[in-house]
Amino acid sequence: MAYGAGHKRDQRNIRGSTLNMSPDIILAGYVVVFLAGLCALALYYEQRQKRFGPMSSEDRIFRCDKCGFVYTDDADVDRSRCPHCSTLNEAIKF
Repeated sequence: MAYGAGHKRDQRNIRGSTLNMSPDIILAGYVVVFLAGLCALALYYEQRQKRFGPMSSEDRIFRCDKCGFVYTDDADVDRSRCPHCSTLNEAIKF
């Protein structure tokens, strides 16, 4: 028996089809989406911190032997004059 293209057997009931999911699968899906969102947020803030974070300075740190003032000067300077008392000082070694 041949049926035409518009017969009931050829048509699918799209509205009546439902997706049956167990509560375990739904809960696991929510947990996976939540954890993926947390990972994306952590990566975003890590990249943002690298972009806008403080840059390390190449300056050298000096401490005056006479007045105790701590100051910085260029990296290429071995001895620097204290801006307060004009004493020459060597860089602090850590």
